[in-house]
Amino acid sequence: MKKPKLLIVGYGRHGKDTVCEILKEDWGFTFDSSSHFCARLFIFDMIKEKYGYNTFDECYEDRHNHRAEWFKLIADYNKDDPSRLGKAIFDEFDIYCGLRNKDEFVAMKNEGIFDYAIWVDRSEHQPPESSDSNTITPSMCDFIIDNNESLFELELNVEGLMARISS
Repeated sequence: MKKPKLLIVGYGRHGKDTVCEILKEDWGFTFDSSSHFCARLFIFDMIKEKYGYNTFDECYEDRHNHRAEWFKLIADYNKDDPSRLGKAIFDEFDIYCGLRNKDEFVAMKNEGIFDYAIWVDRSEHQPPESSDSNTITPSMCDFIIDNNESLFELELNVEGLMARISS
């Protein structure tokens, strides 16, 4: 069976990368976080002088301090084609981890670029993200994975999701 193209979304620090790691280790999916992908593709070169970054890693590790700015840079990158970044990510990977822009989401959905959108929820432990850096909502997604319990519970939730997707 061909692997579905998955979009893993949610607020910052809610466990998107952890879900992707589980999918990678247990199901053989490939992924790169959108922040890492964008930093490598264009963001580091655009902001390294502004913030005095000497390395790509410094830029990437500091991304949480500039979420709204990164959101805008990615929106600008997608200005002429809202699905541009999604196409680039899915050309290399099975999973797009960390999409934050509703316009990009809708364009990708309308073009059939991904098969399922999955929201990762950790709202009992982490606050929601501001709309200046994330305009996607859980209601836009096909599935919601609860990440409010242990890592073991999260792994079970991912397993249950994959059973539904695979059937």
